[in-house]
Formats: sequence, structure tokens, C-alpha cells
Amino acid sequence: MSKIDFEIKKELGCLKEYPTGWKKLVQIISWNGSKPKIDIREWDPNKQHMTRGITLTFEEFEKLKSVDT
Repeated sequence: MSKIDFEIKKELGCLKEYPTGWKKLVQIISWNGSKPKIDIREWDPNKQHMTRGITLTFEEFEKLKSVDT
């Protein structure tokens, strides 16, 4: 498995914190040197390990905010 590089540009908020210390975070992240995107996934307390998540462009994020429920 190849190494994935990431740079957390900004933490926007925490959606949930688990008793284990892991958190479901909304962040702006650059993956493998690409343009930063909105990212939602769970992270360990040291932000070194993560679960699968969802990554959205800023345009997709804006559309998501306007979806009717």
C-alpha cells in the first residue's frame, strides 16, 4: 500500500467525540499535494490515523449545504 500524504490546513469543527478519544472532524485538507478540499472523517487524538471518510470540493460543499431535507 502506498503512503498517503496529507496536510491539515484548517479544522472547521468537531461533529462527534468518542470515549476512545477519536473525533469525527470537518477539516480543510490537502491530499498528496493537491488543491485543499473539505474533508469529513474520524481521526485518532494525534491526527495520525483516520477512518474512511468523504472529501468534497468547496463547490460540492456549498451545494450540500443547500440540499433540502
